[in-house]
Amino acid sequence: EGWRAAGAEIGTFSPLADEPPDAAADAVYLPGGYPELHAGLLAGNHRFLDGLRQAAECATVFGECGGYMVMGEGLIDADGARHAMAGLLPLETSFAARRLHLGYRRAALCSDGPLGPAGTPFRGHEFHFALTLREGPGEPLFRCENASGDALGTTGLASGRTIGSFIHLIDRA
Repeated sequence: EGWRAAGAEIGTFSPLADEPPDAAADAVYLPGGYPELHAGLLAGNHRFLDGLRQAAECATVFGECGGYMVMGEGLIDADGARHAMAGLLPLETSFAARRLHLGYRRAALCSDGPLGPAGTPFRGHEFHFALTLREGPGEPLFRCENASGDALGTTGLASGRTIGSFIHLIDRA
């Protein structure tokens, strides 16, 4: 509702139904979800993946958690099978060896980008079981702290207007 109130026109598409984002979109948002449950299907949905790659050439593409994993190069499911994802960011994740990541986060942008200038603060939360096998090389998206203010280092990746992380953003801090 906030986006609509700000004048955004919101369209939808379904990665699971092999629907690509609208080619005229200024921005594409891939929210959280459970790509590990549908990794094989997603890997075979070429209209969706090709459309996402084309969108990244001219629009901002932002992924959170499950959306971030889909933007990566590969996702290993719980059975150990690797599935190729969109390849927009140098990221490889795995559910073969699950590990809980949970908590509120304070995050600040590492550099200027689609979400604002460097240092812009956000609040969010992280809840996932994916193990990050490789995140980079590349430019990190956020510097993070937990809710107690303990530094957690950097997280997420940015490549031009293609950005993502495991953090579900709540609002600007």
